[in-house]
Amino acid sequence: MLNLTQLLRIPYIDNGLKFDISPDGQRVVFSWNKTGRWELYEQRLNASDSPRPVTKIQGAKFSPRHSPDGSMLAFAVDIDGSESYHIAVHDFKTNTTSDLTPSIAYAHQPNISWSPDGKTLAVLSDAKGQFALFLLPIDGSPPHLLRNIFHPCWDATWSPDGQWIAVESESTASDRSIHIVPVGRSRKGPKTTTIQLKFDNKVLNAQQPAWSPDSKFLAFSAELDEWHEIGLFNVETQEITWVNQSAGDDMQPAWSRSGESIGWVHSEGAQTSFQFKSRGDAIKELKVGAGVHAWPQFVDNSVLILYEDPSRPCDLWKMNLEDGIAEQLTNSLPEELQDAEFIQPEEVWYAGKDGVQVPALLYRAKDRTCAVLDIHGGPNWNLQFSWNPALSHMASRGWTVLAPNYRGSTGYGKKWQNASLFDMGGVDNDDCAAGVNYLIENGLADKNKIGVTGRSHGGYLTMTCLTGYPELFAVGSAVAPFLNWIKSHKNSREDLQHWNIENMGDPEDNKELWHARSPYFFLDKVNAPVQMICGTNDQRCPASDSIDARDKLVELGKEVDLLLYEGEGHSFLNVENLIDSEVKRVEFLAKVLEKAI
Repeated sequence: MLNLTQLLRIPYIDNGLKFDISPDGQRVVFSWNKTGRWELYEQRLNASDSPRPVTKIQGAKFSPRHSPDGSMLAFAVDIDGSESYHIAVHDFKTNTTSDLTPSIAYAHQPNISWSPDGKTLAVLSDAKGQFALFLLPIDGSPPHLLRNIFHPCWDATWSPDGQWIAVESESTASDRSIHIVPVGRSRKGPKTTTIQLKFDNKVLNAQQPAWSPDSKFLAFSAELDEWHEIGLFNVETQEITWVNQSAGDDMQPAWSRSGESIGWVHSEGAQTSFQFKSRGDAIKELKVGAGVHAWPQFVDNSVLILYEDPSRPCDLWKMNLEDGIAEQLTNSLPEELQDAEFIQPEEVWYAGKDGVQVPALLYRAKDRTCAVLDIHGGPNWNLQFSWNPALSHMASRGWTVLAPNYRGSTGYGKKWQNASLFDMGGVDNDDCAAGVNYLIENGLADKNKIGVTGRSHGGYLTMTCLTGYPELFAVGSAVAPFLNWIKSHKNSREDLQHWNIENMGDPEDNKELWHARSPYFFLDKVNAPVQMICGTNDQRCPASDSIDARDKLVELGKEVDLLLYEGEGHSFLNVENLIDSEVKRVEFLAKVLEKAI
């Protein structure tokens, strides 16, 4: 059996936000929890020396960005796990780090961008009550608002010529939108207004803007019919063309330094690949393996990319564009686990409650007595062939694990993603519960030996499963859940409230729906022992929801366990807290699932 504590101590490179290559192409900086803390590491690309830490400033560090001359590094710092990021700059010449946003009472998004002259950062701050575009001088001067799109903004990218900043913001439902904001335009010239990306006179569901080196084109990923494709916006003509059109989602575009090539991550279901195209050439495809690739960046005749699979944590790799040979640059997996046996998941489909086929990952264990339904968060996310220590451990101890990519998940087309719109806790809950029938009918588990667990929206669906289908589950553990749409909405940040309204309607106009989909009001239906795990600084799923639910379950005489971690947010940043919570989650499930076997 794989040791869970040992697995959780294995570091991995952050794959939620980008790494960065220095302007001279000689160094790469990335966020890595090698020591159990999220630090920035620098590694020379053409040398054999090991990565070294960049800065000693306190806090978890993410999203590094080199200044145009390579002398400084800007990055985001999470001080207390609340995702209320500070913005800091490290000076390589003096080896000093400055927090540009000390003592702030507001938050920043982690995505930032340098002005071409290296004097200013484009940042996204909710100082005015909503995440908007600000310019933050690095000399310590106060920031000033450049543009408020009046939708929560997520990413900002400054064009190399300094004339534009492309801003990605939330739009309707789970869609995103890109605005191109003028900056530094000559006052003597004609007035230039902000441009919103449209195609066929319709606003595009677009994200992940990336400027060409000559600033003439903006690449992006956008929904075109059912799938996300790579588009190019011509700044001069304001026309959009498409690099490719295929089944599957194309995301995370990146330009070669010459501007002659463009690459992206291509995703089909549970696995991904890197694709690229040079002018006049056909599309080519490269893979490190049958896992998950992320955030490609070109350097010389190669591409640097993050890669992980069920047997390997996320590390930095370099692939040669000519022969596809892959070289591993960082190695997070310890030597003693290089040959360990990890049960490999398979992609399966099963019938939902209404007969519609639901995709899922299946870890087929040898025992086939106990099973766990593991529900991913988001909900606009999906489980792929990625590194997942908890699921690997569960499978190694003989539990079958089924991880549904229920309606509302990404990766299976826009219709599938939108199928839970204004129906969360409904069709997505039904899809998850239907997985129990699949497990029993295929002899993968005994009907009284099935548990349910999940994190974030998966924690929420864990609770809707326990209240909506109490007869199906022997035990449940909800990590970072919310249980009361109405109360958690009131206690959430403005950008999170925006998402709630776009996906579940106005809380007053749809009060009956919000009540009906809140498991807190139906805790009397819970039959199984239930555990809830959360952090005190969680801005997304407030701990107060779990505390209220614990108190009510105790009042109802139900078996309940609440683990509350001080100083942690939605994602636990302290590895000791992560280990403690995950070990106790598995122990709680095992106490029921492995009883009298």
